[in-house]
Amino acid sequence: MRCSRLIRIVRLVFVLTGSAVCAAERPSIVFLFSDDLTTQAISAYEYGLDLPPTPNIDRIAREGMLFTNSFCGNSICTPSRGTVMTGLHSHAKQNGIVNLGGALDPNGPSWPKQLHENGYTTAVFGKWHMKTKPSGFDAWEVFSGQGNYYNPELFGPNGGRKIEGHSTDVITDLALAWLDRRDKSKPFVLMVQHKAPHRNWKPSLQDLKLYRDITFPEPPSLFDDYEGRVAAASHKMGIGEHMQLASDLMVFQTEEDLRVINRMTPDQRSEYVKAFEVENAAFQRQNPTGKDLVRWKYQRYMKNYLRCVAGVDRNVGRVLDRLDELELTKSTIVVYAADQGFYLGEHGWFDKRWAYEESMRMPFIVRWPGKVKPNTRCDAMVQNIDYAPTLLAAAGLTPDWNVHGVSLMPLLTSGGVAPQNWRDILYYRYVDRGHGVAAHSAIRTKQHKLLFYDQPRNEQEKAHRWELFDLNNDPTEMRNLAELSEHQETLEKLKLRFQQTREFYGDTDETVWQPGRGRQFNRDDYIRPRRRSL
Repeated sequence: MRCSRLIRIVRLVFVLTGSAVCAAERPSIVFLFSDDLTTQAISAYEYGLDLPPTPNIDRIAREGMLFTNSFCGNSICTPSRGTVMTGLHSHAKQNGIVNLGGALDPNGPSWPKQLHENGYTTAVFGKWHMKTKPSGFDAWEVFSGQGNYYNPELFGPNGGRKIEGHSTDVITDLALAWLDRRDKSKPFVLMVQHKAPHRNWKPSLQDLKLYRDITFPEPPSLFDDYEGRVAAASHKMGIGEHMQLASDLMVFQTEEDLRVINRMTPDQRSEYVKAFEVENAAFQRQNPTGKDLVRWKYQRYMKNYLRCVAGVDRNVGRVLDRLDELELTKSTIVVYAADQGFYLGEHGWFDKRWAYEESMRMPFIVRWPGKVKPNTRCDAMVQNIDYAPTLLAAAGLTPDWNVHGVSLMPLLTSGGVAPQNWRDILYYRYVDRGHGVAAHSAIRTKQHKLLFYDQPRNEQEKAHRWELFDLNNDPTEMRNLAELSEHQETLEKLKLRFQQTREFYGDTDETVWQPGRGRQFNRDDYIRPRRRSL
């Protein structure tokens, strides 16, 4: 107890006496975060898809380092965000967010909180999605949950308010206003966290005309038949079967359909309906069915998703420009990341959740003038457990709690060259079960991925609990090798590594992953507590 009190006193003295000096020596951090913005939609990743450019996100890559093999450990919003904050996989006690029902412990550790305790001024704006009020921040205004695309309601220390406009613009406005009025005697952490391009995709009015005359290429697996992948065939996230015409695709055929835009002002609603009027009328005349309907849905989905991405990219540019105007660029680390990847029609899907590449892989780009060589790419395997120790290391600190991640400083300062002892395996576990996705675990090496279905839902799944993919020869994960005799030696070796990896990260207590509403905290800890008992 005395030791803990002494540490707090030392930190307080440091904050009071050393912050002005450290402001000149320690970098500030701008953390730009999107929901479901996948690497396939970022032109800097150069996946060969004929998709629109993202010039401002690309600028961060051009002036910094792009990580080509960045992954999450649980591809769903709330758990991934808990990992980003704590540097811990979902099952760890000081994270503890295993599904969407989880909440971040306001008294627990996080990298912004530790930086705040060590002289940084800190702020977060936008999508938080961890239920409890942000702690360790001087300023915050966040959504209570998913938030709304239009005229969002945000909550801060003084309560909530509704702000007219598109959420991507609104969040950036709040962030830039804080940047202008921040305590300039201290280095800062500014987290700008967008809802876009999360479902259901409502672009800004100024982006609705984009891509009208473009036909986007279809992924080769759009009509995947899931041969050899029993659990994958049971999904409820198909573009054809599960994507809704009104709520997801803005096809307004009845007055009831217009309820999906009832949050908009009359002027916004009028402009929105008009923007889709001609295309929607043509859709009703054609009345496509079967594969033609899937293809029509795919094109509308891609256009609205990428319109939302365009709004994010434009606002990333606003932040970068403001850093230039305030002469903060040279002293500020800029991170661009998302909470997970997303399916743009691959395997016939939208959404995320699976340990397959498109949702497990996530963007991670870092610009740090004078430290990170511009226009570099790093192929080493990194994970969102690494963000916390990396950003603390940038400030000369190590986490004051045990983390699963490692600092990426050796990669950032070496032009992306990995040390010989760099990790060669990643761990993944998902239990949320939304969209019909079965609970599963996985490991990924440079060449292989092994999936294990934790709790089979039927006898057929029980008989096919393992999936093995050779990523070198089958990068789209279409051919399950687990039941082929010629791959049994590889399978057995990877099963052993799977168990070793699970034990290495301490994921041995199955009770942690049981369904439930997650941990409960004091009512006052919640952003917007419900009337019923929490």
